[in-house]
Amino acid sequence: MTRLHVVSGKGGTGKTTVAAALALALAAEGKRTLLVEVEGRQGIAQLFETEALPYEERKIAVAPGGGEVYALAIDAERALLDYLQMFYKLGSAGRALKKLGAIDFATTIAPGLRDVLLTGKACEAVRRKDRSGSFVYDHVVMDAPPTGRVTRFLNVNDEVAGLARIGPIHNQAQAVMRVLKSPETAVHLVTLLEEMPVQETVDGIAELRAANLPVGGVVVNMVRPGILDEAAVEAAANGRRTAVAGALAHALERTGSGSAVEPPVGPLLEQAREHTERLALEQQGRAEIAKLDLPAYELELLGDGVDLAGLYRMARELRKQGFL
Repeated sequence: MTRLHVVSGKGGTGKTTVAAALALALAAEGKRTLLVEVEGRQGIAQLFETEALPYEERKIAVAPGGGEVYALAIDAERALLDYLQMFYKLGSAGRALKKLGAIDFATTIAPGLRDVLLTGKACEAVRRKDRSGSFVYDHVVMDAPPTGRVTRFLNVNDEVAGLARIGPIHNQAQAVMRVLKSPETAVHLVTLLEEMPVQETVDGIAELRAANLPVGGVVVNMVRPGILDEAAVEAAANGRRTAVAGALAHALERTGSGSAVEPPVGPLLEQAREHTERLALEQQGRAEIAKLDLPAYELELLGDGVDLAGLYRMARELRKQGFL
């Protein structure tokens, strides 16, 4: 069973929103999920309408069926202090280094070190057990860096294990990669039905597969509903103005808009043409996604923006489509 869900996507596709909705979906029916943020943007706190998250695991939502969602904004400096204490028993020395600015210096000049600490903390949460031997969290969802950086981000511990041949650093790096490359992990990519996000998704999945990282599914976000029926779309695509005008007039009449005033058919026809062009591009995007041979899920565009109620709605839709 997949326990670590890594969610990535091109900027602007709504990956943080999807990660939050997925955490709610996975926490349903009494499960406990940890939602992890690694980029320091406090996007999770904004979505759940709560104060900025500290470096601690804090309950932020209750899912249907009594499940709980906890959240953690991982801070690289604090994660390094945890690492020093866990493997070298240098808790007090680590705090002294922090006061001197050495911790901040180390994590700033070595971005690879930051990624090691961030992935390591997330994997520690996946492996953590309570006194009875049960996992503390049924699922961990990571709001990961964008598609163009996610493969290197996840694969950084492979490089570290190669550099440090022996010792606790080598062992820790290998332990993290055992989690990230196991069936317990799945990397999901979020996209839109637009040319650039779809192409970046295709390229990102190719990179993940080349690095032997487990790919999960593709979430197509912000899908806009169709306005015209198939006959009207075909007529607009073929330039049959009379048929399209009739379909638009009928639609307006059904809503009561066409009885009082003459509908502005010209502008509506232009919108119908643009709509058909968009539908054609979306179908091309779906065809490219289908070639990936991966599970694909679609979430509709929420016209009023995403609030807490919208997150629960998205979570229900993910469960309905079998994203578990």
